[in-house]
Parts: sequence; structure tokens; C-alpha cells
Amino acid sequence: MALAPRLELRQGQSLVMTPQLQQAIKLLQLSNLELAEYVEQELERNPLLEAATGDPAERIGADEDHGEREPVVTSETSLSLSEDGPLPGRDGDLDTDYDNVYADESRSDAQNDAAAAQGPTSSDWQNVKSGSGGSGDGEFSFEATLTREATLAEHLTDQMNMALKTPGDRMIGAYLIDQVNEAGYITADLADVADRLGTEIEDVEAVLQVLQTFEPTGVCARNLKECLALQLAERNRLDPAMKIFLDHLELFAKRDFEQLMKLTGADREDIASMVDDIRLCNPKPGLAFGGEPMVPVVPDVFVRARADGSWAVEINSETLPRVLVNQQYYAEVSKLSGDASAKAYISECLNNANWLVKSLDQRARTILKVASEIVRQQDAFLVHGIQHLKPLNLKTIAEAISMHESTVSRVTANKYIATPRGIFEMKYFFTSAIASSEGGAAHSAEAVRHRIKELIDVERPDAVLSDDNIVDILKSQGVDIARRTVAKYREALNIPSSVQRRREKKAYA
Repeated sequence: MALAPRLELRQGQSLVMTPQLQQAIKLLQLSNLELAEYVEQELERNPLLEAATGDPAERIGADEDHGEREPVVTSETSLSLSEDGPLPGRDGDLDTDYDNVYADESRSDAQNDAAAAQGPTSSDWQNVKSGSGGSGDGEFSFEATLTREATLAEHLTDQMNMALKTPGDRMIGAYLIDQVNEAGYITADLADVADRLGTEIEDVEAVLQVLQTFEPTGVCARNLKECLALQLAERNRLDPAMKIFLDHLELFAKRDFEQLMKLTGADREDIASMVDDIRLCNPKPGLAFGGEPMVPVVPDVFVRARADGSWAVEINSETLPRVLVNQQYYAEVSKLSGDASAKAYISECLNNANWLVKSLDQRARTILKVASEIVRQQDAFLVHGIQHLKPLNLKTIAEAISMHESTVSRVTANKYIATPRGIFEMKYFFTSAIASSEGGAAHSAEAVRHRIKELIDVERPDAVLSDDNIVDILKSQGVDIARRTVAKYREALNIPSSVQRRREKKAYA
């Protein structure tokens, strides 16, 4: 077969994602913290973008008068709907304004601006002079410099500097302290530590023994058994029987006290005393010290009940970054710049800035649209509780609001919704369906898990429910479920088996 050049015409279809479309999709699945970080990076990169501050209504009015910037108006939006009312914007066009969408009026800062214009008052100067310590004598307060609690590593390091004298021991001790996790346990293997530091394992073990004498008692242990042993030894409760008990903690977890009595040679009263001593110990002594601050969950959407029985769904404006496009700066730079590359650069910055504003607007509207439909679908849950949570999937929401399932999946990822029943991740409302034994509506898997937990919580010590008993009860209530499914849900709830629960209830009867 001869090879020769030739021309061919082919027609086909393909999906091409522009960089702007990729950016919009990326913004859609970001959490509020990730979105704020992304916008900060764009503000540093793009000279035409500015962070909007102050009252939104005043800012919009000022921008219209001077024609300097384009305001972002989607940072405060809300939507009111009832269970039977139509969902606005079902055509899927994100650029179309919703019906019943109104701007959230913010409080005016006129009083603050007037106070700032008058300058500091005598009371202000007095507060500055007195400082945050509250002494009023003008002296520096060291307490004002405290911003956080001491961490576990800092606490151990202070004790190590007092207990260890030689530089070699301090180097080993510092390395071991770096290997202590937040619970207070050593996570590294001592042989690996000795090999990495180029020393003998006996030296590492000697330093570890010193570290295990530090406060809080039980810190720097290598496992739970060693942690409990250190605390029991301090209270003079680490006798031979207790050592055997600690060697078989798995039997204690199973509440197999009969086997523990055989191994330790103790009677039931002594075993109960050992259990009480162990319960006085702290299995995670390191958690008593300050660590990384906990970041609270900030909801992206608020849902509140109205007097007429409907639900008001509102975007949390505090989680939405407010950015403006400085059109005046763009006009000035375009006039003064004669370089073609500079004009191309500033034009690209303008396009990127406008697209970012549009993407943020679309993101807010899409989240509001999806959240509104979720509230519509799960109205019974909001009114009556978890027993009335309906089975729901992404396809149902996507079809109701004329969007693709992947878009709904991105919207519900890492987003939280505040309801009268608490703050939930949007993914929480999507649960699989369990068929009804009576041919009626299907039951939500989450509601069934909650029902299983309720049944086990109220069971009597002399009538512990097995998985088969739970299946029979649920079927009598109209839930068609298999025994293995009950076992899977029970294990997911960290509920032990009926045998272990029976042992535990007998032990504490």
C-alpha cells in the first residue's frame, strides 16, 4: 500500500472547556474557606480587582454616581418559598434573575463614619493609655500578649530542659517529642529513631523513660496499655493482677469478665474494682493541652420558618467574597499605555476580572437554587424530624431544577445548610431508599439507621435485641430490610453486637 498525502474533511462534536468555564466549575465545588483563599490570590494577581468593603447599598450608590466600579450584587440574596409554590428559575439560566429574590438590607455605618470624622475623644485616649490589661496606670501588661495556650510539645520541652542535662540526651528528647501526636502517644519506632540519630537504642529507651515521667501522667506512651500502666503505677494500683488485666484489654472491650476472672485469679468484686481504676485513667492525656484551634462550621445557606408555614432560604452573605472591577483604573491605564503588550495584558486582566465576578454570581445563584429544591423535597424532615427524611438522589434534584447531576454534586460538596433542626452538610439529605414491606413509599436509609439506634437505646437488660429481632420489628413497622443490612448499619453506628451488649448490661446491672 503506497503512502501519499491527502486531504480529508471530517465532521464531529466534542466538548471543549475554556479556561473560564474550568474556573467557574472549580469555584462551584470550593468551600467558603477555599473560595476566600482563591479570591485573595486573584486580588493579588489582578490589578483591576478590589475587595469591596462597607455597606453594600452605599457602595452601589457611590459606584453608580462615579462610574468607577461594577458592584457584585449576589453576595446578599435570599429566596422565600412555600411547599406548594413554584421554584423560580427552573429554566436553568443562571444569568436570569430569580422571582422573589430580594437584596438583604444591611445596617448603615453612617454613625461610625461620623464618629471617625470627629476624631478620638477623651475616653478613647484614656482607653489607649490604660491598655488592655485594665490597670489604668499606663504600665505594659504581659497578660495582653497571651494569644493562645501552650501546646503539648512546648509543655514537654520545658520539662525536658530541666530533666535532661547532656546535649545528646536533649537531642534525643527533642526528636521524641516531635514524634508525640496530639493524644500524647509516641508514634515512631525506637529502633528507627536510634538509627536516624546514629545512637544506641538503649540511649533512646533511657530518654523515653525520663519523658514518661513528665506531666501529664501517661504522656509519651507507645500504646494504650503503656499509657494506662503509667497512670496506674502513679496511684500504686499496678499490681500483678492489674498487669494481666492490661495484657488482655481486648477482653475488657468485649465485656468478657468471666475470662478475665480466670486469667487474673480475681473474683467479680476485684474485677469491678479494676474496671473502676481504669476508668479513672485518661486514655488520651495529650488532649488536655492547646493545639490547633477548631474551625467552626459556617453554613452557606440559612433556612428559617415563616409564620405562614413556608420556608425562607437565604444565602449567607458573610461567606461570599465581595469583589469589584475598577473600570476607572482600566480606562486610565489604557489611555496612557502605548505598548501593545501592555494593552493586551490590561485587557486580559479586565476579562478575567469580569469573568470572576460573573462566576461568583453564578455560584451564589446555583447554591441558592439547589438548596431551595432540597428544602422543598425534605419539607417533612424540617417539620417532623429525622423519621420523615425522604430518600433523595442527585438525579431528582437535577431534573427538578434543569441542571446536570455533576453540577448538583459539585454544589453540595463541602457546603452546609443551617436549619431549625441544626447545621447539616448538603450531602446529608441525599440517602438511599429502603423498600417498604407494605408497598407504600420507600424509607430513607438515614431514618432507618436512626430507628435502629432508638430500638437499641431502649432495650432492656433481660431482653437484648438481636439483629434478627430488629429485622422483625422494622418489618412490622413497614420497613423491608435484610439482617445483613441491619448489621452493617449497627456497625456504622459503632454499636456492639447483642452478645457484647448483653455482657455489658449484666456487668452494670
